[in-house]
Amino acid sequence: MCVTCGCGGDNHHEHDHNHNHSHDDHHHDHHHQHGDVVNLEKEILAENNKFANQNRQFFSEKHALALNFVSSPGSGKTTLLEETIKRMSEKHSLYVVEGDQHTELDANRIRNAGAEAYQIQTGKACHLDGHMVGHALEHLSIKDDSYVFIENVGNLICPALFDLGEHAKVVLISITEGEDKPLKYPDMFFGADLVLITKTDLLPYLKFDLDACVANIRKINPKAKIIKLSSTTGESFEEWINWLHAAKAFLC
Repeated sequence: MCVTCGCGGDNHHEHDHNHNHSHDDHHHDHHHQHGDVVNLEKEILAENNKFANQNRQFFSEKHALALNFVSSPGSGKTTLLEETIKRMSEKHSLYVVEGDQHTELDANRIRNAGAEAYQIQTGKACHLDGHMVGHALEHLSIKDDSYVFIENVGNLICPALFDLGEHAKVVLISITEGEDKPLKYPDMFFGADLVLITKTDLLPYLKFDLDACVANIRKINPKAKIIKLSSTTGESFEEWINWLHAAKAFLC
């Protein structure tokens, strides 16, 4: 269950509509409801962190670089992974955990590209969590010294809350989304280690201010690495692959 949006759960706080209550009584009840939500969120995140730490230990033992890919739907996460697999799979072992509400469409695309994949179907949940990812890892034959890519559910809000045990968070923003997204969804971009501005091959056809997008990312997260790339033309793909190798050497 995601506390902030209520996904995956059916426990809702209901207001008491008894008009005999005084204003003070209503204020007192409202205070307790907010306190209950905060406590529930702490409990859920604490439980999630236990599973995330188990995943982190697993990745450490395997010397495997684990990346959490997050973005809006349609930003190009799966296409990016397909092209990455095609360029790296001959020399490196790559594995993908796919997260979507329904279907195995993305996992099948990854398998066709040449990597082992496991699909998590989250149902009503709008994000992956540590337990889901840990379960997926049990179904992958992950070798030592490999790369594990976790493609989260397309959503710029809820996935920002949940640690999956990853080494780094990679946030994608496509130029079809608008340069204001880092300002609208700051939590996601604040937690990014790398921001990929994708679909740059479409720049000539869209009203997208690339400089403004970079500036907005910097306002939220001055430390994040930013790469502008196109999975279609291969623009800056070498820089992306080099970042992967450097991250593995530094973080694993």
